[in-house]
Amino acid sequence: MSENNFDLIVIGSGPGGYVAAIRGAQLGLQTAIVEKDPNLGGTCLNVGCIPSKALLHSTEMFHFAEHSAPNHGINLSNLSINIEKLMAKKSQVVSQLRAGVAHLMKTNKIKVFKGLGKLSGEQKVLVQNADASETLNAPNIIIATGSSVIELPFLPFDGEIVVSSDDAIAFESVPEKLVVVGAGAIGLELGSVWARLGSEVTVVESLPTIAPSFDKDVSKMAERLFKRQGLQFLLKTKVTGVKKEANKTYLSAENQKGETIELEADKILVAVGRKANTTGLGLDGHGIKTDAKGRIAVDANFKTNAPGIYAIGDVITGPMLAHKAEEEGVACVECIAGQAGHVNYGVIPNVIYTEPEIASVGITEITAKEQGTEVKVGKFNFIANGRAIASDATDGFVKVIADKTTDQLLGIQIIASSGSELIASAVAHMEYAGSAEDLARTIHAHPTMSEALKEAALAVDGNAIHN
Repeated sequence: MSENNFDLIVIGSGPGGYVAAIRGAQLGLQTAIVEKDPNLGGTCLNVGCIPSKALLHSTEMFHFAEHSAPNHGINLSNLSINIEKLMAKKSQVVSQLRAGVAHLMKTNKIKVFKGLGKLSGEQKVLVQNADASETLNAPNIIIATGSSVIELPFLPFDGEIVVSSDDAIAFESVPEKLVVVGAGAIGLELGSVWARLGSEVTVVESLPTIAPSFDKDVSKMAERLFKRQGLQFLLKTKVTGVKKEANKTYLSAENQKGETIELEADKILVAVGRKANTTGLGLDGHGIKTDAKGRIAVDANFKTNAPGIYAIGDVITGPMLAHKAEEEGVACVECIAGQAGHVNYGVIPNVIYTEPEIASVGITEITAKEQGTEVKVGKFNFIANGRAIASDATDGFVKVIADKTTDQLLGIQIIASSGSELIASAVAHMEYAGSAEDLARTIHAHPTMSEALKEAALAVDGNAIHN
């Protein structure tokens, strides 16, 4: 096989792309991966999931030291934050993982090409960079180019005051006043980071609740807890623009009464979602179909309507989540290799990594009722959980939603410290279409936070022990 001939070419090295490449290599496919950025790993590793979690962890420790340590008999004084070192720690985490992905490419004998990848003729990918261009050939090509932040036309990014999440993970100082547009995962997480460090944070959201993908009881508790942490919320409020006067900047908005609101801001973080990166890929030249949002249309095996071309992750429909892209990458390559690749979209967990964390899997109670399904619901509050009390982590609850007739688990929502870890066992039970009774009869170690899952499942039929 010549240097530029492969069995599989993957365009994009984010979680979906590099995992697809590794699975391809494992299955014996001569594999190449193309990445336009200097580093492998995509948005998640470089400016998304990983750096934000590093900042969340560091600031959670600072918040504990400042507000909770004395209650545990830990006496601290003269606390301060060194932003330069905080950012250096974040960068060290990212660098370590970048090196890990590069090592995986090497050990799996995956050829890495740096440059902008574009479909170019049948079974061809043109790779262009500042120095040169070259053409790669393969019968199978996977598009895994991810997504980028959405910019509002009336609130354009300037990289200084009006910023995206890419900028908000790298502020050089703590903004005195931070306005966050959007109360989804990114807005709440980064709003929490800077609030812990001393920013006056106001979150503006057009919808009536924060974290709108969760049931209202979860969202309302989250709002109460975040307010306690210093975040302010303006709900049912529509952003209209930005105004600059002298040395001050104001975000303009309109509330549900039609009244104009102006919020002074040192930084304005726009966190209203992401869009698929599908421009400049040469899709039109291959007649590849896309929807109104620019996402690529694929069948159940991730095939586009063009022979030999596939797509996964944020460039196709579904939640824009790293773990969803990873599963699709594996399933897509297995389909290419003639195996039975499959993704169970009904059990993809969703997490907001605040403190407490908010996690869910399956459908909400509201959705189940809208679908005409009669449900039974069990809830258990962490205030009655021994490990939560011992760990000073009693905020939150577990909510289990089951089919009233069959007892099958339909959805589970958790608001709790370590909720992102707790949701995994819920996913496992739902993967095999388990029932509330299955979860209720699963032995959980004592004392652990996970016992709340068992208790909430017991509560579905009114049998919780510690309620």
